[in-house]
Amino acid sequence: MRFASTRLIAADMQAMVGFYEAVTGQAAEWLAPQFAEIVTSAATLAIGGAETVAAFRAGSAEPGANRTAILEFMVDDVDAAFARLKDRAELVHAPKLLPWGNRSVQFRDPEGTVVSLFTPTTEAAKARFGSR
Repeated sequence: MRFASTRLIAADMQAMVGFYEAVTGQAAEWLAPQFAEIVTSAATLAIGGAETVAAFRAGSAEPGANRTAILEFMVDDVDAAFARLKDRAELVHAPKLLPWGNRSVQFRDPEGTVVSLFTPTTEAAKARFGSR
């Protein structure tokens, strides 16, 4: 088995795709008007319009309803990412050092999902991610 992607369901495809293009610095590949993917070196983020849910089972997912997942992106400089994005999204918390050694900032995407950008800062955190 191989984990392929995380998919978010969006009421506003343009806003969601634009937000994640800004976060990742990657252009989305639009596979259909209601479906796009942002492929990074580590993972793929898929974004489907609300109308795509019916292809699986109507009502099985809904935009803006997530309050359990946090999408995390490791960045080279969390403070630079904060400066770049602070006027584009709702801030959850400003950059701060977390107990497990990551400096982190969190925003909400246009549909309300929490997005965490972090940089490993302690030696233990750097070792977990293979960076020194």
